[in-house]
Amino acid sequence: MEIGIVGLGRMGARMARRLARGGAHVIAHDHEQAKLEALADEDRVESADSLAALAARLAGERIILMMLPAGEATENALKELLPLLSAGDTLVDGANAYYKDSMARALELSQRGLRYVDAGVSGGVHGLEHGYCLMLGGTPKSVENFEPYARILAPAPDRGWLLCGPSGAGHF
Repeated sequence: MEIGIVGLGRMGARMARRLARGGAHVIAHDHEQAKLEALADEDRVESADSLAALAARLAGERIILMMLPAGEATENALKELLPLLSAGDTLVDGANAYYKDSMARALELSQRGLRYVDAGVSGGVHGLEHGYCLMLGGTPKSVENFEPYARILAPAPDRGWLLCGPSGAGHF
């Protein structure tokens, strides 16, 4: 069970730790080397110094969680990441994006054969210890692919995460 995480800010780094401690193998990337180094002590977290390296290390139908600020940071990462992805891969956007933008992105990515989940995330810096609340928007198959990781990130496997509806619903 492996997942890529792009963005190791206050929430992304803690989510990487929670996933690793929950049994997932995490390939993590951030453009700031210090943020990668801060995770060096965490078993099951491996650093990737580029998005290309992250994509290359993930096998099969890849799942990548982006924990970047909405807007330019997310757009720039997507421009670099999209050519590296293959049909069947799942991209989970944990940014606080405008729901109509998420709906448009889901349509664009589905035309490339990619799956997309927009994820409203709450829990902040306390999520590492207490879990995160995940409000997920997307197709049932997209969310099904992300479900094992949602169960680890949530306060408990059976609560704290929900498929809220189609694309856009998680960010709404």
